[in-house]
Amino acid sequence: MDGILRTNTSNSHFKGLVALLDADLAKRDGKDNAFYAQFNGIDQLKHCIVYFKDKKAVGCGAIKPFNNQSMEIKRMYVVPSMRGNGIASILLAELEKWTKELGYECCVLETGLRQPEAIALYTKNNYKITANYPPYIGVDNSVCFKKYLL
Repeated sequence: MDGILRTNTSNSHFKGLVALLDADLAKRDGKDNAFYAQFNGIDQLKHCIVYFKDKKAVGCGAIKPFNNQSMEIKRMYVVPSMRGNGIASILLAELEKWTKELGYECCVLETGLRQPEAIALYTKNNYKITANYPPYIGVDNSVCFKKYLL
């Protein structure tokens, strides 16, 4: 199977990709990783996706309710060997589609200054930088984004 699978946190492919993401973030964030890690658990995620290419899981993402109008995008990751092929934008589009299907009107997310690829991805996909939302208020490394879905 190639393409996107909608799933949940019980999916072994999703768990494996999240483990790779967590290892990458631990390197990038260094001493700040413990702060961020507390907000990146997957036990509360019910809407997860995995992208398959040549029958291999190569990317993932998830959404969770943020407030009555917004879903928060979480756990976006594409394996390094597959980056640059548009997979992250495909994942993002699917999460936005699912957000609309669930009756929400916008997506929010947080990423870090140490993740310039993520900042470029969200900017390219029409996300706008917004004020940091809790729990990222006052966190210098955090960059928060918002996008209204039409």
